[in-house]
Amino acid sequence: MEQKFFTIKFDEYSSADELPAEDRELVLAAREATGGSYAPFSKFNVGAAVRLADGTVIKGANQENAAFPSGLCAERVAMFYANASHPDVPVETLAVTAFQNGDFCSEPAAPCGACRQVMAEVQKRSGKKMRVILAGKDRIYVFPSVDSILPLIFNNLD
Repeated sequence: MEQKFFTIKFDEYSSADELPAEDRELVLAAREATGGSYAPFSKFNVGAAVRLADGTVIKGANQENAAFPSGLCAERVAMFYANASHPDVPVETLAVTAFQNGDFCSEPAAPCGACRQVMAEVQKRSGKKMRVILAGKDRIYVFPSVDSILPLIFNNLD
């Protein structure tokens, strides 16, 4: 037996003000998107924003439903809308943020497993790495690609 390790490299910022302008704009769009969230059950409002290769920014917010799990996470709302409305334009960056109890969460909210797998598929379709920004109020993580947050991606359907 040989023991192996995964190493994940990412950049950490203490506020959106430290981010490069394009990333800051995307985080602010994700924060704005939380206003479109429908989360009467969890009270956990999530916003996402994607920047396409042509510069277009598309926002999405989580949508809950009394018939759980019929809702949809903010990340998938944004990515599915981007792919439906701009099918030939790759997603370059995805930003995610969350709002709860009257304020943005201090720590970054991490995407669920289903969202990570959709992110992997979106990245694979484009043939380009998709950057991921997880933005909390007091800490922001910037990952160079989906591979960083989903090691051993399922992509065997070539």
